[in-house]
Amino acid sequence: MLEKLAQIEQTYEELTHKLSLPETIADPAAFREASKTLSDLDNTVKLYRKYQDLRRQQEDTEEMLQGLAKDDELYELAQTEHKDLLQKLSGLEGELRKELLPKDPNDARNVVLEIRAGTGGDEATLFAGELFRMYSRYAEHRGWKVDIIDLSESGVRGIKEVSAIIEGRGAFSRLKFEGGVHRVQRVPDTEASGRIHTSAVTVAVLPEAEDVEIDIAEKDLRIDRYCSSGPGGQGVNTTYSAVRITHLPTNLVVTCQDERSQIKNRAKAMRVLKARLLEIETEKAQSAISEERRKMVGSGDRSEKIRTYNFPQNRVTDHRVGLTLHQLPQVMEGELDPLIDPLLASLQAEKMREVTSTATF
Repeated sequence: MLEKLAQIEQTYEELTHKLSLPETIADPAAFREASKTLSDLDNTVKLYRKYQDLRRQQEDTEEMLQGLAKDDELYELAQTEHKDLLQKLSGLEGELRKELLPKDPNDARNVVLEIRAGTGGDEATLFAGELFRMYSRYAEHRGWKVDIIDLSESGVRGIKEVSAIIEGRGAFSRLKFEGGVHRVQRVPDTEASGRIHTSAVTVAVLPEAEDVEIDIAEKDLRIDRYCSSGPGGQGVNTTYSAVRITHLPTNLVVTCQDERSQIKNRAKAMRVLKARLLEIETEKAQSAISEERRKMVGSGDRSEKIRTYNFPQNRVTDHRVGLTLHQLPQVMEGELDPLIDPLLASLQAEKMREVTSTATF
């Protein structure tokens, strides 16, 4: 494992030198690629160099202990320092093993988030709206930007469906666990007898595609333009600014009416379309999902129930890892890390077992 870390450090140094070369600076694509790889390696190299420094300190302390008599007043101080260094080294080894775990290539990407009300009628649309607010608040906590693409509201101020792009570093790495069916159990305001109803909302989380990955021919698109509907002032229904794009080979349909500009709506809709096409291509390339990932975070299938929100019991349960929290109001306010961190830890733990079974320091 140390040999692999040394190779990573060497690659890091080579990339640092490459970025200073005039020919790299003059080539935007090469500069961007080298910068991204350097950024990906940065934390690993910092930890490795810290580990090397602590190893040197530990070896120096061991040498000092060998030259001291046990009754020397410095012996106890050196022994305490030695134990402290060993503890720090052990912690760093764990962090370095995590750094060497196989990375999801989509983790650093933006997210295309799609939420749709499922079974449950008006109650499902109300909860869909609450889920979208929950993810919006979580994005706000993380410093991410939420850009609505398309929104269809219900008559009770709920949401039938909404599509949005969440932009921010590591957005997909955190939100990728949210795809699936979210079930809510509570007494609707319209329920006179106080009976608990169960409704469901589907959430899809897609990594946003890069232009170089998905090439869409203009002949494969049918673009319809129509008047926007909903709030927006006097001009909203008089301008053909809304866009509906149909990808003819797959029959995928994406709409966007959030902007007054037809050009902006088309650009947003194309981002969602590319994300959906990337998902199709990824599923083709990775049709066999690894068993450990399926255990930890599910298959990502939208029909899979992943979480239950029980309002009468102030309880939220994630069924993939058997986690139950009695802090539903905080979760609905966007405090999702207590749910996401255990899922991430479970996935990492499984991968860690594979790494540690074949590699040691």
